[in-house]
Amino acid sequence: MKQTISLVLLFSLVIALPLRAQEPVDHNIIARIKQEGFQNSQVMDTLFYLTDVHGPRLRGSANYKAAAEWAVQRLGQWGLSNAQLEAGGYNGRGWTVNRFNVEMVEPQYQRFIAMPLAWSPATKGVVSGQPMLAQINSPADFGKYRGKLRGAIVMLGNAGEKPTTHFAADAKRFTDEELKRGEQAQHPSEKILDEYDGPGYAQSEKSRREGLARRALVSKFLLDEGVAAVLRPSPLDSANLLATDAGGFDINAANYKLPVPELTVPSFVLAREHYGRVQRLLEHNLPVKLDLNLQVTISEAGPGYNVVAELPGVDPQLKDEVVMLGGHFDSWHAGTGATDNAAGSVVMMEALRILKAIGVKPRRTIRLALWDGEEGGHLGSITYVKNHFGDPATMQLKPEHAKLAGYFNLDNGTGRIRGVYLQGNEAVRPIFERWLQPFHYLGATTLAIQSVGGTDHLDFDHVGLPGFQFIQDPVDYESRTHHTNLDVYESVLPDDLKQAAVIVASFVYHTAMRDEKLQRKPLPKPGS
Repeated sequence: MKQTISLVLLFSLVIALPLRAQEPVDHNIIARIKQEGFQNSQVMDTLFYLTDVHGPRLRGSANYKAAAEWAVQRLGQWGLSNAQLEAGGYNGRGWTVNRFNVEMVEPQYQRFIAMPLAWSPATKGVVSGQPMLAQINSPADFGKYRGKLRGAIVMLGNAGEKPTTHFAADAKRFTDEELKRGEQAQHPSEKILDEYDGPGYAQSEKSRREGLARRALVSKFLLDEGVAAVLRPSPLDSANLLATDAGGFDINAANYKLPVPELTVPSFVLAREHYGRVQRLLEHNLPVKLDLNLQVTISEAGPGYNVVAELPGVDPQLKDEVVMLGGHFDSWHAGTGATDNAAGSVVMMEALRILKAIGVKPRRTIRLALWDGEEGGHLGSITYVKNHFGDPATMQLKPEHAKLAGYFNLDNGTGRIRGVYLQGNEAVRPIFERWLQPFHYLGATTLAIQSVGGTDHLDFDHVGLPGFQFIQDPVDYESRTHHTNLDVYESVLPDDLKQAAVIVASFVYHTAMRDEKLQRKPLPKPGS
């Protein structure tokens, strides 16, 4: 008889334990989130203002400041609390293009498709002459060209010979097989769905410093040799220009990430097809004459700003704890910064708008942060983390570190959310599985253990906080829009942004309502 009772009790425990452990999901709230997010969406209107009106949003520029002030105003109009610009981020000089042209005048006239690189100094009027080809990638190449470049228009690198015909679509979505392989990965370093790994703080800083140093050495050599201007081929084709900065950095400065226009020369990226034509003419020893002109405004250094706003918590025991969502607000200058990262910014703004519009009362405070200077080395997010949570170099933590429930980031273009990168945090898998289930029919099914980098959630991870990046369909982010002149409003998919905003709203709401904060990984060692 006792054995029978014991078996009954054991059977009851086996049944009851999974039920008690199962993560709660508020399907009523999710239904209201979907209704508001799909039927009353404001994502494209918000995108219009951040791109067509205020884009591009290069860090330190007047456009960035105007866009940030507009975002604060819009968040306030939606009824969100504490909408403001919080100091922190890029504090270097601003740079704005006033006018430029790159033209071939011999052997025939052709106006080239080109873009100046950010923080290029202006030319001294029109620069004319026959360009010369050069291969200068490191100090090992300097000796070959020393004393031969003064006053020259230098064409750095080769345009490549691969035909530009595309037999496959530039845009793609993850296949079921790809998502399955990503979910089945067992180690955070396996790069199945994303090529950007998530290194520790020291390795992240080391890699960035070394990358800037290589480019800075070449730029300083060209400056010291008296080069008049530099032309580089775009690595993309079909007149798609990939444009970042001109490479002038003081690598020995305390803040080596700030561009220094005086340490480089006027620099342009040219459409591969136009660059290739000039290259072939020169290789056949035929005369070519170019006219270049670049006029810019370089403004004095000023403080950087992150955009923040809140939906206050109401639980007396938990309202001082915070759930955060965000993405970077700055962009490069060739397009209007639509997929990188106005898309992520408007999704996060919309997620908070949805929650406010449906009148939720979160237990914890939900805080939005749109970051400054991500393109310059996560300047806004790392400043915020140091100010609020702790220093990854020393692991000296602040009281707020104990109060962050979780951080969610979006920064991979216009693609819809397909799941979440767990950032090596296996403990949150059963929680996120429950939260994703209501969105399986919208294609969000995958939890990948992969630790990814390249964006602002990594700064939270570097101090041991639960920070996560969503998995997004790649669409044509890397093939067409990332840092290019095609990063514009027309490159964004409205339905994808609506889907993403609804999922983000649900994730941050459920994080705010849990009895406990999201589980954390062990704290990193100082500077690890």
